[in-house]
Amino acid sequence: MSTFAIPPIHRKGWPFIAGFFVIAVMLGALWMPLFWLGLILTLWCAYFFRDPARVTPVDPWLVTSPADGVVVHVGTRKPPPELGVDLEPRPCIGIFMNVFDVHVNRTPVAGLVTRRAYHAGKFLNASFDKASDENERMSWAIRPHGYAEEVFLVQIAGLVARRIVPFVGIGASVEPGQRVGLIRFGSRCDVYLPPGMIPRLLVGQRCIAGETVLADGEATYPARSGVIS
Repeated sequence: MSTFAIPPIHRKGWPFIAGFFVIAVMLGALWMPLFWLGLILTLWCAYFFRDPARVTPVDPWLVTSPADGVVVHVGTRKPPPELGVDLEPRPCIGIFMNVFDVHVNRTPVAGLVTRRAYHAGKFLNASFDKASDENERMSWAIRPHGYAEEVFLVQIAGLVARRIVPFVGIGASVEPGQRVGLIRFGSRCDVYLPPGMIPRLLVGQRCIAGETVLADGEATYPARSGVIS
């Protein structure tokens, strides 16, 4: 028996899908081949806003990926200043989402949203590290249930993205892997771990939102090294 299933489309995407289809019909009235081009773009838009179910491990010490995409940064970085927290560098994992990745973002930990801050900025290619400092972004501070140190999630708009849409606000209690926001059309997520927590991933690895483990607060292993082959 086939296990293939078409993933649901997030409700925030339907206005865009409808808009693409209307444009396709209008173009088709001018020249039929343009309708088929518009229809292809409509199908791509539907694919972009897909929102598949994920299986998130329930463990208060685990930090899971907030996004589908490729790891482009593993190192230390100062948290965004608009969060109003200590700006000492923390372990940070940057995940780049291209226009074919799922763009519904999930909380990296279960806990309480203690801060949320928006920063207007540029729209540089989100795969560049300087995008973390210069691009439009939405920053979240989440106090996990398992430990006192907050985890920071930063949604960063990219070259094509022009809108970050949050789903929850300050004071919300989020569950493991809960959907917390969406970035439209190409972007990045940075996760700032508590000081001393060691990332488990390497640059170049792919992540699945809500499933890939970024770090384990109880682990004592050394930092990883590896090669892409």
